[in-house]
Order: sequence, then structure tokens, then C-alpha cells
Amino acid sequence: MPESTLDFQTSTADLAVDLSDGVLSVTINRPDSLNSLTTPVIAALADTMESAATDPRVQVVRLGGAGRGFCSGAGISADDMSDSGGVPPDEIILAVNRLIRAITALPHPVVAVVQGPAAGVGVSIALACDIVLASETAFFMLAFTKIGLMPDGGASALVAAAIGRIRAMRMALLAERLSAADAFDAGLVTAVYPAEDFDAEVAKVISTLLRGPVVAYAKTKDAINAATLAELDATLDREYRGQSILLRSADLREGATAFQERRAPNFTDR
Repeated sequence: MPESTLDFQTSTADLAVDLSDGVLSVTINRPDSLNSLTTPVIAALADTMESAATDPRVQVVRLGGAGRGFCSGAGISADDMSDSGGVPPDEIILAVNRLIRAITALPHPVVAVVQGPAAGVGVSIALACDIVLASETAFFMLAFTKIGLMPDGGASALVAAAIGRIRAMRMALLAERLSAADAFDAGLVTAVYPAEDFDAEVAKVISTLLRGPVVAYAKTKDAINAATLAELDATLDREYRGQSILLRSADLREGATAFQERRAPNFTDR
């Protein structure tokens, strides 16, 4: 296979990407908002993952967030909402679906490095990865119903595949915050490390993967994902249809306003 001419040695305002010694490090770089996502950032992430799938220089992908958080989901601030009644566009869901498909289809191991909050679609992105490493300071939360939305980014399948239907229902319907320790006990993450040891432990895991069999990894990923995520494509489509309705609801407008005003929402849709 010819050497790829793709250039991963790049950094933008919102996404830092670097390829070194077989490790493609991808870092969401919006620390002021705990790495909330915009459509351009999601599209750039998907571009990077799709490119990595065919680049022979890539052996392992490390996916993380800058600062003290992994990813707080799609932003609901004024800057991140559309101009149409404060409703985020459907395009952001399609962009997320493309990203989730790119991560799960990637033949190389993808390691999620979760040093802090993973919320909303940030949980989906972490669980689409093959290995989820968490600092003891991390937590996981499907916060969608708090603002009148439903889980998306494949969370309906990804969370249930990891922890089972009943726990997934509890996490999604009650929007409970799961500490790193509780997430590990539930089977949501691969390992939890003390904060002071986190970077070193992540490096050890990635080093182990770099020494492993590339083709065997690809075949293993394909087999396990086929067995446990057979309904992922259908789930993404189902979430898109449901979320498209909710994005235009009065409950979302009330939920987003209540979130920004730090008060309990008064949902009225029936």
C-alpha cells in the first residue's frame, strides 16, 4: 500500500490533530465550554476518522478533550443554537451520526480519554470508541431529557450494549450523573485511574495497543461490533427521526431556556 499523503500534523482553533509514531491524537479544543460541539467541529472529527481508516501510518487513535472535560455534548448556548426559534439544526444530528459511524467502522483501536465530564452526545462519542479510559474525576451523563430531547449519537444502542437495557433506561430517563467509579461498576468504561496517574496509564494502554497485531485488531473490532451493535445504523436513523420532532417542540425551547436560566423546566408537550 502506498504511503498516504494525508496531513494529520494540523491544528485548528477547535480541533487539534497530530500523528506521531503510529498514534493519531485527536483533541476537541473548546475547553471554555467543556468541549461542547458545533457542527463544524463534528464534521472535522468525522473527516479525521474517515481519513485515518485508510492511512497506513495510523495504528491507534487517541480521542480526548482539552482542559478539564472530555465533551459536554452539543452546545445549547446562543452561539451554538440556530436562528430559527433557538432550535439546533437537524444537520448537527446527521453530522454526529456520520462521526459515530466513522469511529465504529475504523479498523484501528480508538481510545477515548475521559479526564472529566462526558455529557449528552459526548457519552455517545466515548462509547463509540473501543476502549474508554476514565480519570477518577470523570463523570458520565445523558442529559437530553433535562431539556426535552432524547439521546442521540447512537446512545440508545451504545449505552444499552455496554450496561444493559434497565440501566440504560435509568441513565437516559432519569438523566442521572454517573461517577467514573459507578460507570466502571456498570460496565460503561474500560478502566478508571487516579487523576495524578491518568496520563501515564493512558500512555501504557496505547503503548500496548501499538505492539499488537494490526489485522487481528481490525477483525476483532468488526466481529464484536457486528455482534453487539448490529442495530446501530437503524438506531441512528430512529434517533434522527425522533430528535427532529423534538428539536421543533415547545418543550425544547422551554428546556433550553430553563437550562440557561438555571431553573427547573416547565414541560407542557403531551
